[in-house]
Amino acid sequence: MDLDEYLTFRMLSENRDRLINFVTDNYVVAGLLYVGLYIVVVALSLPGGLLMTVTGGFLFGWVAAGFMTVFAATVGGTLLFVIAATSLGEPLRKKAGPALKKLEAGFAENALNYLLFLRLVPIFPFWLVNIAPAFLGVKLRTYIVGTVIGIIPGTFVFAYLGGGLDSIIREQQAVYQACVDSGRTDCVLDFQITSLVTPEIILSFCALGVIALLPVVIKKLRRQKT
Repeated sequence: MDLDEYLTFRMLSENRDRLINFVTDNYVVAGLLYVGLYIVVVALSLPGGLLMTVTGGFLFGWVAAGFMTVFAATVGGTLLFVIAATSLGEPLRKKAGPALKKLEAGFAENALNYLLFLRLVPIFPFWLVNIAPAFLGVKLRTYIVGTVIGIIPGTFVFAYLGGGLDSIIREQQAVYQACVDSGRTDCVLDFQITSLVTPEIILSFCALGVIALLPVVIKKLRRQKT
C-alpha cells in the first residue's frame, strides 16, 4: 500500500514545523500516537524503525523517546511473536526460510543470552529475530526479557542522535533550496539515516554482544574440560 513512503526523511523534513507544533501543543496525545504507530510498524515488520527512533528523539527528547520506543518495540515484537506461535504464523515461517536453521543451535544452547546477542548485534533482520524464537521453542517470558534488555542500548543511542536531527534537516533544506534557486532540475531533498550508524557505534554494540555471549562460551569451555 506504499505506506512506508510516509516513513522517510523527506516526509519528516517537509512536515517538520507541523510535527514540532503538534507535539508542543499535544505532548501526551503525540506520545500515544508515536507509541501506537511504532507498535504497528514493528508488528507488521514495516521498514522505518530506525527513522522512527531517531525522529522520536528529535520530537520528544532522547530520554522520553527512549522509554517510549523500548515499550512500543517490545509490545510490537511480542504481538508478532504471539502471532508467529499460532497457526497464523505459517506464512512467516515460510518467509524466514533457511535462516531459521542458522539460529536454531544458538537458541537451543542458551536462549536468553543468544537473543541478547542478536538484539545487540544486527546480524539478522529485526523482523526475523522477532519471529524466530516463536518457531524455535523460546518461552514468551524469555523473549520479553531478552527483547527489553537487548534493545535498550541501541534505542537510547539513536534517540540521543535524534536530538541533533533538527540541524541536519535545516542543513539539507538549505542545500535543496540553493539547488532549486540555481535552476537545476535534479535537486533532491534526502538524507540517509543509516549514515548516523558510525563504526564506533557498531563496535560498541559488537562489544556488548560479545559480553552477552560470554556465559555461553564459559559453559562450553567448562563442558570441554569435564
